[in-house]
Amino acid sequence: MRQPDTSAAAWAAIADATGHLERIVMKTLHANPDGLTVDETCAAAGYPRYSLQPRFTALKDRKAIFDTGLRRRNVSGAKAIVWRINALCASNNLRSARTGENHKEAQA
Repeated sequence: MRQPDTSAAAWAAIADATGHLERIVMKTLHANPDGLTVDETCAAAGYPRYSLQPRFTALKDRKAIFDTGLRRRNVSGAKAIVWRINALCASNNLRSARTGENHKEAQA
């Protein structure tokens, strides 16, 4: 039998973790204004690739980050996109980092 309250709790935990990881990506990119690849971001933030890489797609889709057009070799030797934080999001990211808000709350 499915328990809706446990499903809701699980969803809330995933949403919190996702928001936290997006904030990690945003803070790391903000601290590196020349841009970073996914691998470089993971190394700088101290997180495994599988944790942060999906957040890049979500942030790109919301136009919080953008492809600079630059490419650098990643650890496998393939060319990787260099990402930068959107200037408008950079100011929101600083505010949310200070107040503990997440990116979505900062835009509201």
